[in-house]
Amino acid sequence: MATRQDNTISNIKTLNYDAVIVGGGGSGMRASLHLAEAGMKVAVLTKVFPTRSHTVAAQGGIGASLGNMSNDNWHFHFYDTVKGSDWLGDQDAIEYMCREAPKVVYELEHMGMPFDRNEDGTIYQRPFGGHTSNYGEKAVQRACAAADRTGHALLHTLYQKNLEQGTEFFIEWIALDLIKDEAGNINGVVALEQETGTIAVFQSPITVLATGGAGRIFAASTNAYINTGDGIGMAVRAGIPLQDMEFWQFHPTGVHGAGVLLTEGCRGEGAILRNKDGEAFMERYAPTVKDLAPRDLVSRSMDQEIKEGRGCGPNADHIVMDMTHLGVETIMKRLPSVFEIGKNFANVDITKEPIPVIPTIHYMMGGIPTTIHGQVIVPDLDAGTDEDGLYAKGNVIKGLYAIGECACVSVHGANRLGTNSLLDLLVFGRAAGKHIVDEFHHADHNYKPLDPRVLDFTVKRLDKLQQSTEGYNAQDVADEIRATMQKHASVFRTQAMMDEGVEKILALGEKIDKIHLGDKSQVFNTARIEAFEVANLYEVAKATMISASKRHESRGAHSVSDYDRPEDDDYAPNGRNDHDWMKHTLWYSEGNRIIYKPVRKVPLTVDYIEPKVRVY
Repeated sequence: MATRQDNTISNIKTLNYDAVIVGGGGSGMRASLHLAEAGMKVAVLTKVFPTRSHTVAAQGGIGASLGNMSNDNWHFHFYDTVKGSDWLGDQDAIEYMCREAPKVVYELEHMGMPFDRNEDGTIYQRPFGGHTSNYGEKAVQRACAAADRTGHALLHTLYQKNLEQGTEFFIEWIALDLIKDEAGNINGVVALEQETGTIAVFQSPITVLATGGAGRIFAASTNAYINTGDGIGMAVRAGIPLQDMEFWQFHPTGVHGAGVLLTEGCRGEGAILRNKDGEAFMERYAPTVKDLAPRDLVSRSMDQEIKEGRGCGPNADHIVMDMTHLGVETIMKRLPSVFEIGKNFANVDITKEPIPVIPTIHYMMGGIPTTIHGQVIVPDLDAGTDEDGLYAKGNVIKGLYAIGECACVSVHGANRLGTNSLLDLLVFGRAAGKHIVDEFHHADHNYKPLDPRVLDFTVKRLDKLQQSTEGYNAQDVADEIRATMQKHASVFRTQAMMDEGVEKILALGEKIDKIHLGDKSQVFNTARIEAFEVANLYEVAKATMISASKRHESRGAHSVSDYDRPEDDDYAPNGRNDHDWMKHTLWYSEGNRIIYKPVRKVPLTVDYIEPKVRVY
């Protein structure tokens, strides 16, 4: 158990831990498990019960080249991920992730995770978009699946193992701000207990941000309502820049009208996307892999079909996904949750009729910049730029790590491949855990007294809300953010649309500053939580909109019609301009400043994969 300090800062209790992890999802619990197994005293702060973290929504599988179903190896996975990232991913990090993938899956298997099995007892694997064998030759079965509830099985497995090892969970707490000393080191977090409304200081030499994505900046989203970018907001308020925030993935198959996710595993099992004429149109856009093309390509293809008048329904505003040919037995065995979602959210029996779908915001490729070990790293501004005007040198923020969707390693680059998200959680959650344990054994374990002023900023934020007498409702402002992002940063973008979006987002700053809290009660005051969440959402929205407006090319999920060029264009094939834009964006909240750093092109042990036209 943690020990409470005799002295409290401004009468606020202080708890001391060897490590504090903010977020109880897949990455947070994979890291906490490694620390607890090493005997460290670990606290996990989570807004919801751990098994209800958004990782639970991951349905299709974990990408790993086990080769249980067909010939596969990590070199193929590495190539697919680099190509999927549209060459914006860092190849050293991608190699590390793909090489470690089989190891982390087998570790889960040994923990007792209930993967589906083949007749020979090996883990069942299904095909997923963009995953191929022999460097793009044909689709390969790489997704290690537990029916269509893989994230659910993962969370329960990790939660049980953490309980076994003595990890201490602080459930229904929300972290508000990082504690930063004069040297710029991070010494823990200030957090609020939702049940009582009281705040506490969690002092620790190690803080890990594992708070997930921020998909709720968009109006139509597959994300849970808890995905409000809390860790990102905390990092930004501590002066840390955000990387590659212009890249947001639209999942092709959100339920039309509801946004609820239908796993890519549907298409992995053989589902077909059809337009109003019943045509399997993906054959025209990706003749080799068809419906198993990467998500950015499938989403744009669906949008194109709708724009050209081949959409389905009375308003011709969606596409349908047909699974009727799979048969009842396969659907109930491999896609039972999808069957339930069809009934509950679309009033459709997927064994008998196709289900209406539409591209829906799903995943944040950008985030808090980190090393392969999960350490938060920021540009060394004093070192200046290289000959290309890029900030090549960086400084690690002592005491701070970020893992999972809130982090940007960057393995996903401009577009993430399906199943690489759960893999990212596991590989880098584990990598951060290993690095923390190694460092911990060489560290000073004495807790230094905190400067009483470290709480001033957070207390002012709390007092401002508590003392407000007029202003704007948090959810109304959040809805304005979502409407603006949906209109100005969607599947297809134009420069004028993005520039206008920047003006509209920045204009909301005054409203963010004048959020009014009508309910001043302490006990489970969800309005207060929402007020803190909208401040985090706003930082993410600004980063996204400004970063997008500054990137003058089309790459991966950032598709801008102004920069469209043909596939055989010599300078910028498909609009991707490697001469000027193969670089990472970094956005600073102070002054809404943008700088750039280079893409890491040197893998760990293999040759660099040279850029080429991205076709499937």
